[in-house]
Amino acid sequence: MDEYWVAVVWSLLPTVVVLGLFIFVLRGILRMDRTERRVYSKIEAEERAKRGMAPAGGSQNAD
Repeated sequence: MDEYWVAVVWSLLPTVVVLGLFIFVLRGILRMDRTERRVYSKIEAEERAKRGMAPAGGSQNAD
């Protein structure tokens, strides 16, 4: 019976490791995208302010 559970653990281990790596990579991609959008919005707001244009989005509140 002991050998059965060892075989179960060894057969599930690669799947769990790949899932962990997938989640780690996906989380990194989503964080980079969020940061990139934030930086792009900031740059766009600065450029619009330099040119004397209204903020993008019109009625949005700035943080």
